[in-house]
Amino acid sequence: MIAELGLAVLWMAAALAVLQLVAGALALRPQGAAMRGVVRPVAVMQGVLVALAFAALITLFITTDLSVKLVAENSHSAKPLIFKIAGTWGNHEGSMLLWVTIMSLAGAFVALVEKRLAENTLLATLAAQAFVSLGFYAFLLLSSNPFARLPQPAPEGAGLNPLLQDIGLAFHPPTLYVGYVGLSIAFSFAVGALITRDVGPAFARAMRPWVLGAWIFLTVGITAGSYWAYYTLGWGGWWFWDPVENASLMPWLAATALLHSVSVLAARNALRAWTVMLGVIAFSMSMVGTFLVRSGILTSVHAFAVDPARGSFILALLAIYIGGALLLFALRAGTVTEGARFAFVSREAALVFNNVMLCGILGIVLVGTLYPLLTEAFGVKVSVGPPYFNPVSAIFAFPMLVVMAVGPLLRWKDDRGGRVAPILAVPALVALAAGGAALAAGVRLLPTLGLALGAGLAVASLLPLRGRNLRRTPLPIWGMVVSHLGLAVAAMGMASESAFSIETLAALSPGETRQVGPYALTLDRIDPVAGPNWTALQATVSARYAGGEADTLTPQARVFANPPGTRTESALKTRWNGQLYVVLGEEAQDGRWQMRFWWKPFVPLIWLGGLLVGLGGFLALIGRVARDVKRLVAIDKIAFRRERQGR
Repeated sequence: MIAELGLAVLWMAAALAVLQLVAGALALRPQGAAMRGVVRPVAVMQGVLVALAFAALITLFITTDLSVKLVAENSHSAKPLIFKIAGTWGNHEGSMLLWVTIMSLAGAFVALVEKRLAENTLLATLAAQAFVSLGFYAFLLLSSNPFARLPQPAPEGAGLNPLLQDIGLAFHPPTLYVGYVGLSIAFSFAVGALITRDVGPAFARAMRPWVLGAWIFLTVGITAGSYWAYYTLGWGGWWFWDPVENASLMPWLAATALLHSVSVLAARNALRAWTVMLGVIAFSMSMVGTFLVRSGILTSVHAFAVDPARGSFILALLAIYIGGALLLFALRAGTVTEGARFAFVSREAALVFNNVMLCGILGIVLVGTLYPLLTEAFGVKVSVGPPYFNPVSAIFAFPMLVVMAVGPLLRWKDDRGGRVAPILAVPALVALAAGGAALAAGVRLLPTLGLALGAGLAVASLLPLRGRNLRRTPLPIWGMVVSHLGLAVAAMGMASESAFSIETLAALSPGETRQVGPYALTLDRIDPVAGPNWTALQATVSARYAGGEADTLTPQARVFANPPGTRTESALKTRWNGQLYVVLGEEAQDGRWQMRFWWKPFVPLIWLGGLLVGLGGFLALIGRVARDVKRLVAIDKIAFRRERQGR
């Protein structure tokens, strides 16, 4: 009954999306005034219904209703509760329902709280959001029904992919999806503004919190996903340039450029065309990622679908949405005026330069991701990995870091380079000292540049606070400082991991010791252990840092029965100056055990930096929203006084 209820409310939500689209389109016509009051309530009700449908699916997974095909294929009665819940979106149909749920709830929230946009632009935005939602409703209901029943209930569920049976599944996909869907809101704002020819500062101020919120979730989602893969897959890396990893990075790059562009438009009435186009590109990258994951053209732990028909459906949606938006932009480009001009040396110019760099990196990642797929279609298999991505993206990333250090110190509209040069003397000296020390230690060129620029940017990121009363400094300024500092910290962590990591492969018997970096590692014993739905061999390893007291690490090699599979459970020991990483391998014929050890100096800075970037965005969002609320309250008070005086 719950499955039928979930499917029924999903169909009702799809019908309301049709009504929202039609009512929004009619309300923009001179004779459509009667429809204006319909759009907002319909958007809210649509969000409520989809939330009910998703709650129904979660209930089916919690109760392990094996008469539902999706539950039988992706769950198991013995699975821990957290993985039953997370398993709701650990599959194709459930993850798409989560996508649609977040999209509809976001549209409902826009309808409830958005008061800064002109009424026509808001109606056009909600109509555009309904149009985007309709494609995904069709995708769910026609080709990916999450509530389909089996002819006969299964005796037991097939379980969840062992690689996904980790707490990371509970956080990584939902945060990324909120980011992706937030970009759909930005896309709808851009389309709505083009329809009504309302591309200006008011539009940008309304759009900015949604872009910022999406960017925060993308940042946190990518950071969490990187760490999840790092400790779960057992290969010791934090980023492999996997096509699906790239599919999450590309929307973030576009969203970062969009965030800076929309801020310039809101503050200085410039970069109008940039803002609209980046709004379209950012959501385009989300759709490209969706196509890669669900088309069946990739074999990856991330890839859920293997049905080419579904991939064709997504490709058709991509063509309709993005092709339609680009056509609309082409038709209305003449109405998107240039906006305020600015000098070559100015904060606006610095932001434009970094937007170009971000788009350059985006292009490199896009080409490197799609090129192997294109060549494979012609029968030629090629591999594009770090030897391509690392140096080519660095060509754009390093100048971007330099300008990021300078840009916040420049004045709006017009400035002089000579004014800021003395201010940047200390960051420049720090960068030179860090680079010189790295070269003296024999570090390669790219990590040296990463360490130097990261150290210089870390100091420069604090300079916007110079001379300010810190207690009265606006939260958006703090947000910028913390985010830029986080990027500097992450850059230093990446460079350190590349420059100083030490890996040791060893075959050990119990009692034997190996040295890796400053650690002496002794294999004490191997024991069988059991979990709620797995068994494992667990190594007990004593780790002594620089001859000190021993810490105990317990890496595992887990075996799952439903479905059959294995997973490496690495053991980590984190210190202020790095992280020890231990993996248990297989038993050799002579009775010794294969072990892999890494000592990774300062590698935690990568994820600390990512979290700081997200924290900075959150501070900026709180500051912007609080300022907007105060402005709206003041406007309401003025309107109320005028109304009373009129009486």
